[in-house]
Amino acid sequence: MLKRSKSKARKWVCHRTCQMHTQSTGSQGPSFHVLRNVRKLSKLLEKTSSLGIDIIYSNLLKNSFGFLALNPTYIINSAPFYLDTFAMEVESGKTYLLRIINAALNDELFFAIAGHNFTVVEVDAVYTKPFTTEAILIAPGQTTNVLVQANQKPGRYFMAARPFNDAPIPVDNKTATGILQYKGIPNSLLPTLAQLPASNDSEFALNYNKKLRSLNSPKFPADVPQKVDRKLFYTIGFGKDSCPTCVNGTRLLATLNNISFVMPQTALLQAHYFNLKGVFKADFPDKPPKPFNYTGAPLTASLGTSRATRLSKIAFNSTIELVLQDTNLLTVESHPFHLHGYNFFVVGTGIGNFDPVKYPANYNLVDPIERNTAAVPTGGWTAIRFRADNPGVWFMHCHLELHTGWGLKTAFAVEDGPGPDQSVLPPPTDLPPC
Repeated sequence: MLKRSKSKARKWVCHRTCQMHTQSTGSQGPSFHVLRNVRKLSKLLEKTSSLGIDIIYSNLLKNSFGFLALNPTYIINSAPFYLDTFAMEVESGKTYLLRIINAALNDELFFAIAGHNFTVVEVDAVYTKPFTTEAILIAPGQTTNVLVQANQKPGRYFMAARPFNDAPIPVDNKTATGILQYKGIPNSLLPTLAQLPASNDSEFALNYNKKLRSLNSPKFPADVPQKVDRKLFYTIGFGKDSCPTCVNGTRLLATLNNISFVMPQTALLQAHYFNLKGVFKADFPDKPPKPFNYTGAPLTASLGTSRATRLSKIAFNSTIELVLQDTNLLTVESHPFHLHGYNFFVVGTGIGNFDPVKYPANYNLVDPIERNTAAVPTGGWTAIRFRADNPGVWFMHCHLELHTGWGLKTAFAVEDGPGPDQSVLPPPTDLPPC
């Protein structure tokens, strides 16, 4: 089910970001609307490997920690090597709108262009208060639109992207490159190198995300829920599961509130619509089974991890606050979480254990960023709010594909509303069975 966004930012909310591009010269819109000579270009940040996806997925599931030397390559617009490097020609004095997408499966990425600043104007199809930065941080599934002015000495300048990882786990630190090339400059000129944040620069990552703010203007208001009907607290962790055919006889599980999600054989939306029994249980816990020092010393003891298909039932039009807390169950790590069917507001984030008494007083309830994928920092927490006005079953998962495969996911079953347009539509008559 697609839903027209209420933020008036002229977009559709769906699994993959879809945007209706508009031309506007009104004074209430974001500042980049009135710029002239703006060229629109897309950048796709990807990760590829010489191995087939089936082989990669199978090996990751069998390996006890999932970290394999797969010899991946990061690429920009599908051009992996120096002789085939993607090049974008620009003209001096013009401004370019870059639409940047992170299509890498398992890596948050820094992205920068040598000698040029970015003005961030939009994330996940939602306008932002413009701000200037030397680099951006973008997680898998996220999109970022930036303005780049061709205001430097005509030449060739490297674009560069490389992983951000501040967790104590292995990371492939290769750098993808492209070239920003001024018109009339020969290909023989060596490009200027780009300066990226260090791969573990968590300070840059936190500060960058804090700069993201909604416009909250009369034309593009931020309809942030001020009161909350239901509060959810989900802990993110890892566990081990017995696996006789795996390395060391175990494989990793990823969990929310100690539950590793199991995909059913019947589609969840069909089971919800037809009230089918035995497909899932609507009893996902609102909080972990027992509190602990979530980000303390590494925890290896069993905390009752289970594998199950459990959903959370949500009342229609209720306001929800969800705090996602990273834990040191085996290891801490940053997790970009994506919610299908909705945009949400990121009202708070921090490092360490979330304090439900102290921290909500510092929430941004005026102009928090609105998006559909938000990062939970390594050893920290992120709080989001949204109004559950889109009925149906909506998947929520870590956008690191490896973690999703391990079970780091769940779903919200949002009940129908009373109005004629507030119910899930029946499936088409020719819908093929699973």
